Amino acid sequence: MPYSRIEILPSILASNFAKLGDEVRNVEAAGADALHVDVMDGHFVPNLSLGIPVVASLHKATRLPLDVHLMIEQPESFIPEFVQAGASRVLVHQEATAHLDRALSMIRELGAEAGVVINPATPVATLSEVLDKVDTVLVMSVNPGFGGQSFIPGAYEKIRQLNEWRRRYNSSFRIEVDGGVDRANVALLAQAGANSFVAGTSIFHAADPAAATRELKQLATQAVSLKA
Repeated sequence: MPYSRIEILPSILASNFAKLGDEVRNVEAAGADALHVDVMDGHFVPNLSLGIPVVASLHKATRLPLDVHLMIEQPESFIPEFVQAGASRVLVHQEATAHLDRALSMIRELGAEAGVVINPATPVATLSEVLDKVDTVLVMSVNPGFGGQSFIPGAYEKIRQLNEWRRRYNSSFRIEVDGGVDRANVALLAQAGANSFVAGTSIFHAADPAAATRELKQLATQAVSLKA
């Protein structure tokens, strides 16, 4: 059956790292469904960010699943270490490996959920051979590498295409979206077919991150209910 549950995934890249434990507990209490962890290598994307020690520390500090987004070259080299550190879901970029099928199979064999990510310029059609092998498809609605960027509207059509594929083949993968997600577009994204919403700046830079988390979930849930 198609995946239908609405999820809000605060992206800790936008959090206050001096108060990371408090930030995580705050959004967890507000109903966040998972934490999104961006891993950048300075090669696949022009930035460096979180690594295995942070994932391991988060795993000890929260009951929430860790949605680990590998924005790195040759992700196969690091998948086992991230799963061992506590990643519940590992997402790899279609553009980052010549052996996507192998990478996704490795994630599942290690006991984590497998996800594939596409950049704004990558067509959905490039995933046709792996959609039956993934638990999540993540549509990037910004060019990856930095937080706080503006949403790229082309993501709507990609989400609609994936949702149509999911209905046609009665698939159960979740459709996740990351980049510029906020209260202005979350309902439209949900209506297009997205289930999981990564939000960084719109949560952690809000005056009340817990209230922002609850509002995003409410808006997305209402949009799906109205469409039904």
